[in-house]
Amino acid sequence: MDYSKYNDQHLKVEIKDRVAIITLNRPEVHNAVNYDMHVGLESIFREIGVDRDVGAIIITGEGKSFCAGGDVKGFGHPDERPIDQLRGTRYLVQEMINCEAPVISAINGTAAGLGATIALLADVTFMSDKAKIGDTHVNMGLVCGDGGALIWPLLIGQHRAKELLMAAKLVPGQEAADMGLVNHCVPHDELMDKAMEYATHVASLPIAAVRWTKMAINQMLKTQMVQVFDFGVAAEHLSVHTEDMKEAVTAFAEKRKPEFTGR
Repeated sequence: MDYSKYNDQHLKVEIKDRVAIITLNRPEVHNAVNYDMHVGLESIFREIGVDRDVGAIIITGEGKSFCAGGDVKGFGHPDERPIDQLRGTRYLVQEMINCEAPVISAINGTAAGLGATIALLADVTFMSDKAKIGDTHVNMGLVCGDGGALIWPLLIGQHRAKELLMAAKLVPGQEAADMGLVNHCVPHDELMDKAMEYATHVASLPIAAVRWTKMAINQMLKTQMVQVFDFGVAAEHLSVHTEDMKEAVTAFAEKRKPEFTGR
């Protein structure tokens, strides 16, 4: 299948040895997700996930970063209504969870905010020893609602998840592996080799057995989504309208420390 149409949505796709490599491709802004990339991510996993020539998927970032999260300068669309925003957020997460083919993230650099969610919603995670990961929504006055509240407690438990999410902490690769947030922390220069080694092995196994095993386990993730996701996303969208969020954006643009007032 031809996936070149995703180039305009800043997603580069290469298929090698039955492994599809999806590369987030906005390196000039640390692969921050703008509107076009978000739309692409909402559909690409469904399409590649049922491709008969694909046995596994790797997702990684171009350049030095995995993904810096949502692009505050280009995340929305002027014609979007609130219901459209909620729909897009849900589609991205649902399509990653429902993707039939195994998804392996190769976290080559910082994965923050939405970038951390995309990395951790993969089925198996390989992380560079030079990378850091964290859901940094709180730093911008936002609720960790588009995936942080969903996936982090399942990986590391509620108390540790709350400790990290409420503090917007970025966790180094080895620490992330030690606590079970990611599967493996590997030397930076070996990251793609290790991810490809695992992906090609899984891709060589019986497709139905691999995919249905994944889908059976993901029923727990779907249950968690029903319990927390809609509230989390709604709360995140409410937090957009706080004075603290506006101050965070202004301070970011002015390259200064924000002064939060709790309003």
